[in-house]
Amino acid sequence: MYDPPDYSSSTSTEDAPTEQTSLLSKGTDSENEKVSEFVRLLKDSVPVILAYTLQNSLQTTSVLIVGRSSPENLATTAFSLMFAMITAWMIALGGTTALDTLASSTFTGSANKHDLGILLQRGFFVLGLFYIPVAILWAFSEPVFLLLGQDPQLSRDSARFLTCLIPGGLGYLYFEVMKKYLQAQGIMRPGTYVLLITAPFNALLNYLFCYPLHMGLLGAPVATGISYWLSFVLLVLYARFVAGSECWGGWSRESFQNLGTFARLAFLGVVHIGSEWWAFEIVALAAGRLGTIPLAAQSVIMTADQVLNTIPFGVGVATSARVGNLLGARDASGASRAANTAAWLSMVLGGAVLAVLMGTRHEFAKIFNSDERVVQLTAEVLPWVALFQIADGLNGSCGGSLRGMGRQHVGALVNLVSYYCGALPLGIWMAFHGWGLKGLWVGQCIALYLVGALEWTIVGWSDWEKEVDKAFLRMDVHDRLEASGTVDGATTAV
Repeated sequence: MYDPPDYSSSTSTEDAPTEQTSLLSKGTDSENEKVSEFVRLLKDSVPVILAYTLQNSLQTTSVLIVGRSSPENLATTAFSLMFAMITAWMIALGGTTALDTLASSTFTGSANKHDLGILLQRGFFVLGLFYIPVAILWAFSEPVFLLLGQDPQLSRDSARFLTCLIPGGLGYLYFEVMKKYLQAQGIMRPGTYVLLITAPFNALLNYLFCYPLHMGLLGAPVATGISYWLSFVLLVLYARFVAGSECWGGWSRESFQNLGTFARLAFLGVVHIGSEWWAFEIVALAAGRLGTIPLAAQSVIMTADQVLNTIPFGVGVATSARVGNLLGARDASGASRAANTAAWLSMVLGGAVLAVLMGTRHEFAKIFNSDERVVQLTAEVLPWVALFQIADGLNGSCGGSLRGMGRQHVGALVNLVSYYCGALPLGIWMAFHGWGLKGLWVGQCIALYLVGALEWTIVGWSDWEKEVDKAFLRMDVHDRLEASGTVDGATTAV
């Protein structure tokens, strides 16, 4: 049976340092503590990275299988899933960061373990409401696509595709909510286990629906939607019969309380993560205006980057859960150490990716395309893509720390200023003034280093004692009373 993380040895408020601790300054942690934290975060990050890689493979499989039928179906599937990514999937990945903040600190900070189950229900409700306007947008997306200047046939087929994907999109969203519920308890592996089952099942369903059952293009969203719901159901069964049920206390009306805090954090989480991803989509649109070869090279790079991005994103998810757990345990110095260690871990992993990309840059594009012009242009741009891997890792880990602290608004503001007020306009200007595709990625590289440096500085100079206090203030009112020992006249140990 799963043994939850032991935070009983965490530093109490009285014992913790009272001065502000900077992650960027030389700390007092022993080398053993740093190494132990590094290993723990690495072990927590790996299954999360694998889970997101497998999750992305469900969409890739749909594109590959449907794309065999015709170039038009290939374009429609890829375009539709891209639109799903920047709308509904963004709610799932960004909105659930509210649970990174609230659930992780509640698990270690609340006297009632069932409060985590209440947060799970609150996540289902609030993010389900967030999904409604997206579902309406999908159902009536054809005029939107036409307004954006897309081909009429592509607009019509994509609208049909997305309409069929509406039920499955909710399954994707709820699957993410369940993952966060388990991750808050330190249970990181179930998402990977579940997707190892549903990924091949999804490929089989896509093939059966598209070809033997003659559903064609629309077979892909139906098959993928079923796979998302199956993933959710299997994760619920895991929580019920293997690990995670201890924090479920049954359905409660309390899940409809304190909705404002949850909704605010969820919205800011969408902006935090979405502002970066939307910038990359703008780069993709700009690349399309540079010509066929730059667009082909951009497609190769973006496909690879979507896979590579699971590394910093996975580290960020593990970091937010760890930092939140430690804040809930009133271990300010431990949270500071975890955030600092995560930054170094992400840069080490980013450096490894950089080395691989640089070592294979002359051969990399041949995996996707044999045109020598595409291969050569990709090789010219890849050094910039490789260079920002370290900054991207730092952005992922420090962004995770900010989410664990409930400071999604800070990450969102940093992204908006760095990308949209500076680096993105610069990159587009460079692209159309002699730099070509390389100019776009130079801009992205500048943006990521700005974001990484600013977020690490902000996290590094945080007052961790105040962050502990804020973590308890975000909990429900009865949680705060219990934590202070004033409920029923009893003293509650945290």
